[in-house]
Amino acid sequence: MKDNKKIKTVKTINIDVDKCNGCRACEVICSAFHAAPKYSSNNPERSRVRVLRDPIRDVFVPVYAGEYAEAECSGRDSYVIEGKEYDECGFCRASCPSRDLFREPDSGLPLKCDMCEGEEEPLCVKWCLVDALTVSVREVEVKNEEVKREEMEVGLEALIKRHGIDKVVDTVAHMSKTLKP
Repeated sequence: MKDNKKIKTVKTINIDVDKCNGCRACEVICSAFHAAPKYSSNNPERSRVRVLRDPIRDVFVPVYAGEYAEAECSGRDSYVIEGKEYDECGFCRASCPSRDLFREPDSGLPLKCDMCEGEEEPLCVKWCLVDALTVSVREVEVKNEEVKREEMEVGLEALIKRHGIDKVVDTVAHMSKTLKP
């Protein structure tokens, strides 16, 4: 019997809030890397990492974009850290219907950290001069059937929910006629 498991390498960005000085170099390099063409512009709204700030204590918290969530979470816990209350949403990495954080500014499609695909390490980690962001790599066993939804499928689903399937189909049909070589 064939083993239906394989090893997958998982990268994780670790965040040390105590080291972050709020320089936002991570946001700048991420938005430039994801510009079209690469490095042609800098729009922090395209960044897959955001530095949130608590102005009272002058604390900075980098948060990077996680998975797309189709619905709001049902529970919103609050946390008290050093006497200040924080809403759970403030630390959430998901792109969800209840907020605009981690959405592409032009299309409204959800953004997700891709670990700067094609680069040796995520550029936010490489450009963090105070080592508030570091990357760790681990191997996990996964079943072959566990295939993640492709980005295009998630994007199309978001467009369909926003504009309707007929509009998306019409637009794709129109584009296929005009973009042929």
